Amino acid sequence: MAEQYTLPELPYDYSALEPHISARIMELHHDKHHATYVKGANTAVEQLAEARESGNLAAVPKLTRDLAFNLGGHVNHSIFWNNMSPDGGDKPVGELAAAIDDQFGSFDKFREHFTTAATTIQGSGWAVLVYDQLGGNLFIEQLKDQQSDIQLGGTPVLQLDMWEHAFYLDYQNVKPDYVKAWWNIVNWADAGARFDRAVAQTKGLLLG
Repeated sequence: MAEQYTLPELPYDYSALEPHISARIMELHHDKHHATYVKGANTAVEQLAEARESGNLAAVPKLTRDLAFNLGGHVNHSIFWNNMSPDGGDKPVGELAAAIDDQFGSFDKFREHFTTAATTIQGSGWAVLVYDQLGGNLFIEQLKDQQSDIQLGGTPVLQLDMWEHAFYLDYQNVKPDYVKAWWNIVNWADAGARFDRAVAQTKGLLLG
């Protein structure tokens, strides 16, 4: 029997990211939106098991899409909360900083690229800095809705939620202001640790 997914606690208070993201948004975003994805993922897993048991395989395609959407939302938000900190901002250090300079030319060029990716998403989605274990590269990608557009073997290092529920109460439809504010709370310690683990723990995992 599959393990149940659970809603993680925030690593800080609802108001900790103010004035960049309000407590009202954080409470709604975590307690309502993220919780809904967790519930949806568990429901999809249960219904897939029931469909297999009953032989109702016609239900599998829709349930598989439901699982991809809801589990994607759960994973994305679980990373997102830790990617932010009231003590964040500034710039990355260590191996991640070196990799960004090597891949993008400078931190400023990386920031411009990431900001462009975030503000030009059509509809709902995420901007994601991804470590590609096959080539050892960093890429910036646009993830549509909640399902992964990230290639197999890609590990998210840094994610920014560009769904309207993440910013509309504070910034209305002015996406650039939201993204500009978000840079002040990026938890580079968490992103750097994620990058270090991705490099160390995925080497040779995909193709040996």
